[in-house]
Formats: sequence, structure tokens, C-alpha cells
Amino acid sequence: MTTSATSPKGTALITGASTGIGAVYADRLARRGYDLILVARNGNKLNELATSLSAATGRAVEALAADLTNKADLRRIEERLRSDGSITTLVNNAGFGGTASLVDSKIDELENMIELNVTALTRLTYAAVPGLLARGKGAIINISSIVAVAPEMLNGVYSGTKAYVLNLTQSLHKEVGGKGIQVQAVLPGATASEFWDRAGIGGHQNLPEQIVMSSEEMVDASLAGFDRGELVTIPALPEVADWERFDAARVALGPNLSHKHAAKRYGVRA
Repeated sequence: MTTSATSPKGTALITGASTGIGAVYADRLARRGYDLILVARNGNKLNELATSLSAATGRAVEALAADLTNKADLRRIEERLRSDGSITTLVNNAGFGGTASLVDSKIDELENMIELNVTALTRLTYAAVPGLLARGKGAIINISSIVAVAPEMLNGVYSGTKAYVLNLTQSLHKEVGGKGIQVQAVLPGATASEFWDRAGIGGHQNLPEQIVMSSEEMVDASLAGFDRGELVTIPALPEVADWERFDAARVALGPNLSHKHAAKRYGVRA
């Protein structure tokens, strides 16, 4: 752990911070004046990143090696979120995906995906929110994916986990958005990171170049969206009006989703 004078912006805890999107968030938030707690499985990479970021920015950077699919490790990070009053921002970035069909996937790997993408993210959010509310300020940034609104892409379980992240963020905004807590769901498209190695396609180099954004550009765009107060940020989407129409159509369904009787088209007699 490296130390510096306490940051007026507080501390950002970032999961999946050793490489890719998480490491870029660490760099950008440190340069914005946040102290950091970096969480990932690879302790060596975390320590190297913590040392280099502290030297470059002068911020306090702590590395916490943890496997968030391991219950003991997860509880340890939860307790840190509950007990550390300096934490003002949680970036839920840890996660992995898949590209194979359901029947061609390994069920234990799918279960691990749910544990990391859904269960760990939920528990960490649950641990962080009470303290943020008590202090009346803070932020939670949840990294979802474009597959949250495009379930036909990639693996259906992966899509389902990222739809969960989007839904949780939207619901959380309704709960705490008026109480000083900013929440944001980020929906990246294909991003140059180690994600694609674990997803089973052998790296982002095997994707069409025109659809792959660098991690740096993705995070910079997402933080620009955060600064604008966006609840949902889709870095690659050219026209925000397209998302606004999509979301408005979803909201418009609300009044007709629950009635005493079935819709007439089903021919069910009351």
C-alpha cells in the first residue's frame, strides 16, 4: 500500500482492476484525484499497477488480491466497503463472458459467470450503499454490456447477467438518485481487452477492426457520460436519441403490463 494526503474526492474501489477496462478506470480516477483500492485475482499485476499509479499521480493506491467467486474473499471486500468511510465510489467492473451457445457451454463455467457478474456485484453494491447514503454522497459505476439490450448476441447467460446489471442500476437510481448518490450503467460494445481471450475467441484481434474500441477510449467516453449525469452510457452509440426512444418505449409499456383480465387477443373469457 502506498500513502498520500487524504484525497478530498475520497477513495474509489475498483474490481477487476489489474488489466483492461479496470486498469484504465484506475488510471483515470487517480488522475482525477481519487485514492484507490484495486481488487483483482492477480496480486502481482495489482501490486505493479498500484506502484506505478501512485508514482505517477501521488495518490494512495492499495492492492487487494481477491477472487470474487470465493466466498471468503468476497466477504472481505464487502466488509471493507462497509467499514471504510473514505470510499466514495465503487466501480463494479469485474466480470467475464462467453460466446458459445448454451448447449455448447460448460455449466460450471456458466455458474461461475453468474457468481461473478451477478452475485458478487450485488453483494458489493449492497455493502457500499448504506455508507454512501449515510454520508449523503458517492457514486456506483456498473459495467454492463451492449448485450444487455441485444440478447441474441454472444451467450445468453452472459447477456442475462448484463441485463441484470442494467436493471439493477436503473432500479437503484430510483431508490437513491435523489439522495446524493449517482449511479451509472456503462454498456460497452466490443472492447480491446483480455475479455475476448477468456470468452473463447482467442482475442479481440479476431473481431472486425471497425467494431473494436480501445479500453482507453471506452473509459474516457464513459467518464464523460458520468460527468454529464447519464444513467446509461453506451460509448459507441452515435445518437443518444436512439437510446432515449428505446427507453421511452419500455417505460410506456408500464401502465399496460398488469391488468385484472387477459388481453382480448388471447380469447380468454373472464
